[in-house]
Amino acid sequence: MNHEVITVVRDGKLKVTDERFSTAMLPSDYPQNHASNLLVLPNGDILCTWFAGTQEGVSDISILCSRLRKGSDVWEPAVKLSNDPERSEQNPVLFLDPDNILWLLWTAQLAGNQDTAIVRCRKSQDFGETWLDINVLIDKPGTFIRQPIVVLENGNWLLPIFNCTVKPGEKWVGNYDTSSVKISEDKGKTWRDVNVPNSLGCVHMSIAPLKNGSLIAVYRSRWADHIYQSYSHDHGETWSEPQATELPNNNSSIQVTALNNGDLAMVFNNMSAAGATSRRSSLYDEIEDDSEAKEPEIIDGKSAFWGAPRAPMSLAISKNSGETWSVIGNLDEGDGFCMTNNSQEKLNREFSYPTITQSPDGVVHIAYTYFRQAIKYVRINHL
Repeated sequence: MNHEVITVVRDGKLKVTDERFSTAMLPSDYPQNHASNLLVLPNGDILCTWFAGTQEGVSDISILCSRLRKGSDVWEPAVKLSNDPERSEQNPVLFLDPDNILWLLWTAQLAGNQDTAIVRCRKSQDFGETWLDINVLIDKPGTFIRQPIVVLENGNWLLPIFNCTVKPGEKWVGNYDTSSVKISEDKGKTWRDVNVPNSLGCVHMSIAPLKNGSLIAVYRSRWADHIYQSYSHDHGETWSEPQATELPNNNSSIQVTALNNGDLAMVFNNMSAAGATSRRSSLYDEIEDDSEAKEPEIIDGKSAFWGAPRAPMSLAISKNSGETWSVIGNLDEGDGFCMTNNSQEKLNREFSYPTITQSPDGVVHIAYTYFRQAIKYVRINHL
């Protein structure tokens, strides 16, 4: 296998590749950059947030945010928006509420232990130019997020979460993760929980509205087999059991969005664990922690699969509310090697954790992790 060390240039400059595509590597001075989330602001600026530091799960991981101002061809230097020296701060998402208050949400966990994660929040009253103090939004340990809040026609807010649970004395590896939705009827002041039935192994729940007023949710699979999806026909109060789609999943993140014409667009790795020749024991097998927890014993049931190749980065469209999906192309191709998260050695070659949105002018904006060294931004002028 090729172990060539590749250094990615992260200058933030937008480069036109052809009449349809422009790309940029977002600016960062950190060895590792991962898990981006995009938001188009009403003034045409684009924000991208992600986490950065030496390595995922280590306590020097913090939240960054960069801005591409309308009309500019260079992303601005990233601003650090969190800095807890005792916790790894991960999976940030941006949300602009109906009152034009910008929310930044993220997780904060002890080293290598997702079951210790809580969710923190910071707000901005000027579209991210300045930020208020950091607060805790969800203090229940093991609460993880990856996708932003969705506002429904009835005014309710939905925040999809996944629950990282472990058995006593065992390390977290993802074997018992399930999905839930938190619902707020008072603009985020209070939240109540709705569980997704039989969602064991289905995480990173990404919700999008459908043309008929219902909701669809797509899920990453801990088993690295397929993308799963489910529906709600009552504003997220109940959800159908997640069912496997025809699209593969490699136990890596996905995201779906409703396009301006009502079609669905999803970014994902068109890859599963089928045929994978090697695997990792867990996401954090390279990180030492102070706990005495042991690797879990799998006596009955499935085990989370880590290490399936994270490539290609693909784009799929559904014109029938998720009944079928068509893969329309790959944004990046390669071997997707991800048997290490150590970005300082620059051996990782994954494309992962994508985010997608469409601005009112029809332009599609995508970002994703590139070799765990950079966040790559892709602008598609027309699909």
